[in-house]
Amino acid sequence: MRLNGRRVALLIEDDYQELEAWYPVLRLQEEGATVVIVGSGRKSTYHSKLGYPITADRSADEVKADEFDAVVIPGGFAPDHMRLSRPMVNLVRKAYESGKLTAAICHGGWMLASAGAVRGRRVTGYLPIRDDVVNAGGEWVDAEVVCDGNVITSRTPEDLPAFAREIVKYLERASVSSSF
Repeated sequence: MRLNGRRVALLIEDDYQELEAWYPVLRLQEEGATVVIVGSGRKSTYHSKLGYPITADRSADEVKADEFDAVVIPGGFAPDHMRLSRPMVNLVRKAYESGKLTAAICHGGWMLASAGAVRGRRVTGYLPIRDDVVNAGGEWVDAEVVCDGNVITSRTPEDLPAFAREIVKYLERASVSSSF
């Protein structure tokens, strides 16, 4: 398993997009990573846009960025709720600033913008957040996946294979370089 020993925080809130949360969780677990579901702390179980539940392992105010190798932000309308949680925004900001992988898909770019992680970066996401990304200082790119330093972004569920592939590759490279 290529990601044994790697720890990834997947942020969650109500109205998340089902595939954009579960696909990365399962794909990363398949490679041996430990995935910790991190909620805002408002409650322990969150529901997707279609009502599918996911239970948080921890809340954002209980974790620190240095516990993780990466933070993954799924889309749906969950990121709009997430950015109202100062501990969630701070977690993303600290992970980004410390050079850890910060990945977002769809509306997840809202969290990157709120955390200051798009300024000077090439990013993509769901087209309606383009203005938010540009206004936060990012360069918008329409592509299935965009990798710029420690930031990986994708647009929609159709892009999940490319999104997950690049997250795994990034964490695998980081694993190899940290073993020297």
